Amino acid sequence: MSARPIPRILPPPVIYLLFVSLAWGLDALLPVPLPDNVWTCWIGWGLIDAGLLLMLWSALQMIGQRTTVNPYGTPAKLLEEGPFRFSRNPIYLADTLVYAGIALLLASLWPWLLLPALIVFMDRTVIRHEEALLSELFGDAYRSYRERVRRWI
Repeated sequence: MSARPIPRILPPPVIYLLFVSLAWGLDALLPVPLPDNVWTCWIGWGLIDAGLLLMLWSALQMIGQRTTVNPYGTPAKLLEEGPFRFSRNPIYLADTLVYAGIALLLASLWPWLLLPALIVFMDRTVIRHEEALLSELFGDAYRSYRERVRRWI
């Protein structure tokens, strides 16, 4: 196998942070408020907590199986257990839950308007890179896994 070039893609947490920052900045320039009440705060924090727990579960699964958590590293094993049973990208699902929780706490329409662009950006950059790598490394086993397990949920 030949050496692969290192991708020039931002780390996924940075991508999510940039989109949150963009939404916050747009809201400061052109506010489009949404209702803000105790329920949106509770649900927002609940989504953040759920995202962090899913992220932790996924990372512990990866560490326990001695494979990389780094999306630009070379995985040692194809994971199909734990959260990887229901999502091929549970950490990005977790990141999106955290993003949605922050969106509720911001009480602005901007994060919701940017969410589709964020998901498309993740798909076309980070996820496609990972899927190409996993196909190269694990071949038919990964293709079979892709047929059984959805990308997000």
